[in-house]
Amino acid sequence: MSTDDTTQGAAQAQDSGVRLAAGDAELTVHPDNGCRIGSLRVGGVELLRQGAKYGCFPMVPWCGRIEHGRFRNGAELHRMPVNSPPHAIHGTGRDVRWKTARADAASAAFTYDLADPAAPWPYPGTVTQLVELADDGGSLTLTMGVEALSDSFPAQAGWHPWFVRHLGVAPGDEAAGGSSAGVRLDFAAAWQEERGDDHLPTGRRIDPSPSALLRSGNGSPTPGLWDDCFGMPQGVDVTVTWPGRLELKITSRAEWVVVYDEQEAAVCVEPQSGPPNGLNTLPRLVTPIDPLEISTTWSWRSLG
Repeated sequence: MSTDDTTQGAAQAQDSGVRLAAGDAELTVHPDNGCRIGSLRVGGVELLRQGAKYGCFPMVPWCGRIEHGRFRNGAELHRMPVNSPPHAIHGTGRDVRWKTARADAASAAFTYDLADPAAPWPYPGTVTQLVELADDGGSLTLTMGVEALSDSFPAQAGWHPWFVRHLGVAPGDEAAGGSSAGVRLDFAAAWQEERGDDHLPTGRRIDPSPSALLRSGNGSPTPGLWDDCFGMPQGVDVTVTWPGRLELKITSRAEWVVVYDEQEAAVCVEPQSGPPNGLNTLPRLVTPIDPLEISTTWSWRSLG
């Protein structure tokens, strides 16, 4: 599927991506690489882990793992590519080239066709992602919609950002040095989905571990504790803090968030419309008159 880049105002649509900027915030979206945000800089400091697989990518038309890559829609059994054996993980939207529908200085909209052969999905439909920086550069809002063209089907949508554990140095501020304290996560969940040995929810909701209420990245507990889904029926609300540098709040009306910290370089806070394996355990049907829509807002403030 080709990418139809359009440029308006100060937005830049190039091989290097679509660049948006407002205030002291700037980001770059790469529609050719699964419409992931490859960079988000605030005050010249990069917040996202760099690399073709990282940044922040949309998870669609499902989030997390599908057990053995199989799900049912009524009597029909479908098999998705098993890209994280023995399961299928994070949807196929990150594997295709999206089209840039519009772009201006601080916002852009992107789409892809669910029938794209590069990302197999058994039902026709359209996915749209809207990326918007606030005029003052103090927040970013991401919105994603999944529309069915004919038959209804179960679907999910969400985002998988990779936040760096330690902030770097802003250009011209080398004397200040990077952040020495590790990133800190703060949130309160109503429940935690019990995780089985296969990394799928067992179906039991358990009380969140005490560390889930307040999590420090300063060495206790050590990286590798979490790849877990938490329920927040009042909406996702997680604060990511780089002590002394920056506070970033992630909110969404969605009720589910996965927290992942099994890698040394980054942590992930993933708002999503349903739990892992939800196409099987908690299907949300998308119909021609009832599309799926999810939004998240990231707002930040300096602590320096």
